Amino acid sequence: MIILRLYLSLNLISMAYYSIQGIQLTDLAQQFGTPLYVYDADKIREKISVLRGSLKGFPLSIKYACKANTNLSILRIMLQNGVDLDVVSPQELALGILAGYAGNQITFTPSGVDFSEIEFAVDKGAIVNLDNLSVLEKFGQKYGSTKPCLIRIKPHVFGGGNEKIMTAHPESKFGISIHQKEEILTIVDQYKIHVIGLHQHTGSDIKDGKTFQEAASALFDFAYDFKDLEIIDLGGGFKVPYSPEDPGVDMQDVGQLMSQSFLEFSRQYGRELRLWVEPGKFLVSEAGTFLAQATVVKNDPIKTFLGINTGLNHLIRPMMYGSYHYIFNASNANSASQKAYRVVGNICETDTFSFDFNGKQDERNLNEVQEGDIIALANAGAYGFTMASHYNSRYLPAEVLIDQGKAIVIRKRETLDDLTRNQVFP
Repeated sequence: MIILRLYLSLNLISMAYYSIQGIQLTDLAQQFGTPLYVYDADKIREKISVLRGSLKGFPLSIKYACKANTNLSILRIMLQNGVDLDVVSPQELALGILAGYAGNQITFTPSGVDFSEIEFAVDKGAIVNLDNLSVLEKFGQKYGSTKPCLIRIKPHVFGGGNEKIMTAHPESKFGISIHQKEEILTIVDQYKIHVIGLHQHTGSDIKDGKTFQEAASALFDFAYDFKDLEIIDLGGGFKVPYSPEDPGVDMQDVGQLMSQSFLEFSRQYGRELRLWVEPGKFLVSEAGTFLAQATVVKNDPIKTFLGINTGLNHLIRPMMYGSYHYIFNASNANSASQKAYRVVGNICETDTFSFDFNGKQDERNLNEVQEGDIIALANAGAYGFTMASHYNSRYLPAEVLIDQGKAIVIRKRETLDDLTRNQVFP
């Protein structure tokens, strides 16, 4: 009986994926074509609410790490819901301003950039987050105490779902090592730099509060030597669920641990500080669904390949990280007849979409697929379009936003003109 209930529960959850705000995925594919990124505005608002509800008892700023998804319409939803921006390039900063953000609502957190990018951000009114001693000294030389900044610290903590997205361990390029405190303090004192906050970011796909607590503890210990702090920035990286049965992070648990630690630190520091967090994937990943069309069902002696009209050029996460995406046949909700498929793309490269939770290529049991069916990949709202490329000279997909039950194009599908616009014959 328990097994039956679990099966029915998972089946109902799976059925919920077939439409967004009452609009069937197959209808979206027919209306707008494929490949197609589709975003659910209500899901973004829900995740913002969940995050706010889990971090309580102190001033809180949510800084959306917009590298996850920089579409202007997504940025505007963040702005309308009181979410600030964290950007990592001048171009992301410019997009934020185009979306309606004021400079002081944007934090610039680059890594290893030329100092001219820091100057650009300061000129736009953004708060800069400095992550190496060289740029800290240049900032002091140019601005002294006239401009505020944060300093990014590397707390030497391991955390994240893949080594490529772990950013706080000893060998990471990000941040100034926690063991270089004396050098930092010497530079800050020499130029009277106005340090208003300290920052760390452990990595992505962190599912428990202990990792955040460990990194926060290291940052708090570091912070007592900075007497004028206003902000502690604990980064983001909260794990999202990648399948109907995957619970993701328990934000109430993580939030409680983070809140307790932060409140205790503020008490010992001697005044109330503001906590910043920088979620990217957490806010937009579940809002996105990527739609493609089944182009070929190839019955090989070893396995059955399901080819779709997209590839790693449009969604590189599986091939880059071995990441799992929940895949289903949006054209066939009947699970009575399933087959195992290795889901692959159309790029002249190995571009498999069906990876297991251990980062290995595998087959997925899908409701039986016919050529022409619409295949959907869930959790495609983050690091999908923003990491897409023109490899094989294929066009980038269109993007559609579902808001208040209506589907709106927020990025047109490309044409040949887009591929050739900046090319010049000698």
